[in-house]
This record gives sequence, structure tokens and C-alpha cells, in this order.
Amino acid sequence: MCVSKYLVGLTFCVCYLASYLTNKYVLSVLKFTYPTLFQGWQTLIGGLLLHVSWKLGWVEINSNSRSDVSVWLPASALFVGVIYAGSRALSRLAIPVFLTLHNVAEVITCAYQKCFQKEKTSPVKICSALFLLAAAGCLPFNDSQFDPDGYFWAVIHIFCVGAYKILQKSRKPTVLSDIDQQYLNYIFSVILLAFASHPTGDLLRVPEFPFLYFYRFHSTCCASGFLGFFLMFSTVKLKRCMAPGQCAAWIFFAKVITAGLSVLLFDMILASATVGCLLLGGLGEALLILSEKKGS
Repeated sequence: MCVSKYLVGLTFCVCYLASYLTNKYVLSVLKFTYPTLFQGWQTLIGGLLLHVSWKLGWVEINSNSRSDVSVWLPASALFVGVIYAGSRALSRLAIPVFLTLHNVAEVITCAYQKCFQKEKTSPVKICSALFLLAAAGCLPFNDSQFDPDGYFWAVIHIFCVGAYKILQKSRKPTVLSDIDQQYLNYIFSVILLAFASHPTGDLLRVPEFPFLYFYRFHSTCCASGFLGFFLMFSTVKLKRCMAPGQCAAWIFFAKVITAGLSVLLFDMILASATVGCLLLGGLGEALLILSEKKGS
């Protein structure tokens, strides 16, 4: 059992690393900054692969109840906001910066549980939230590659992630499993992003993309779609076979590896103040893992 858990964890880390690096390459190096099309493509591939997996009997999907589907629709709308804003932010921010800002979503969920659900919060978790918030708050003032648009979309991404997690936790007593939820997210995203591609101008501007007929663009776009699905699937598997603390530790490990390799592969100016903010964010996430392991 222990070996199988390690294999699940390592598979998740590989998918996480490959997915982020591939997306960053398409968004920042090739500069394919048409999020309705890019995210629409990824969710289309993910939805098709999940549907095929269902038909082959590899996964079980139970989303036939209209009431369950309608209840989940607000979360699916937030999911679209998560991937759209995340794509816009990642195209302009370095991966370590993006991941540090992304972690602030945990502060939102923690604050909601503390203020509205009156849950007891340990001092370790409070310190974690403060460190995560401080790291993200200091980054814009110490980022030598500061991009206002990147941070703007990162803020929208953070609030969408936080709200999505709150809705997900509040909908727990439901027949919809994680796979069911993701299946509905894929369907809703494909439809909404397809309709949004024309009003946003992405559909009209994409013929001007210089690498549209290049093999490396086609190959990396295909890879991003498949990797996104494998990352989703490995994340679900990770959450199912491990305790929350162990799951959080593997996610943290994947983030550290991804952030470290991205610095070597993509341009990023590492000033001492920037490194300090990133390390503070890492400390905050490490404390969050500690609080999860203690069952806070």
C-alpha cells in the first residue's frame, strides 16, 4: 500500500510539473494569449477523455440528476473564472510568483471558515495564513518583473479559486463525486468559452498568431490538453488514497519542484527581496501542511 501511495504521489508530481511547464511555454514563449481558445481546447480534450473513460468503465459518473447539476452550476461558473484568469496571469507572471499568489486562496477559505462557519482555527493555521498573505502582499513591491495586468488577473484568479473551494466544501453532502464535478465543469467550460471566444476577440485575432501552422505549437497544445486531464485525474486519485496532510505535502513538493525548474527554463530575475517573498510563501504553505496533519 505504501509503495502504491508513493507511485500516486510521484505520478501527480510529474503531471503537475509537465502541465505547468507546457502551459507556460505556450503562453509565454509562443505567446498564444487567447485564453478562451486555449482553455476551451484544454477543457474540450479533458471532457472528451473523461467521457471516453466513463464509457470504457474506467471511471463512474453519476450526474443525471437535474437538481444536482443545477446546484453545481455556480461552482462550474467559478471554475471558468479560475482557468481563464489563471491563464491570463500565468502568461505574464513567472511560475514561482504565480504559485505564491495562488496560495492566497487558502487564506480566503480559512477566513470564511473562521468568520462565517465559526470553526476553530489553530494558531499554526493562523500563522500560515498570515505568512501566505504577507508573501503575496509584498511580492508586487519587490518583483523586478512587475506586470500590473498579470497581478490584476492573479487577484481575480485567487478570488475565484477561494470561492470555488468554499462552494465545493459547502456542497459536500451530495451524490456528485469529484469526477462528477469535474465532468460538469468541463461541459460548462467548453460551452461558455466557445460562446465567449467571439465577443472577446480571440477568435478574430487568432489567424494573426505567427506560430499557428508550426509543429511545435500543435504538439505543445495537444500535450497541454492531455496533461491537464492527467493532472486532474491524478489529483482526484491523490485525494482519495491519502489523508489531507499527506495530500497537501505532495502538492507542496510538486510546487517546489515546478517553481525550481521553471527558474532554469524561463526568464526570471531573482532579486534577494523576491526570493525572500517566495520563501515566506513556502514557509506559510509548510505551516498549512503541519496544521492539516494535526487535523486542524
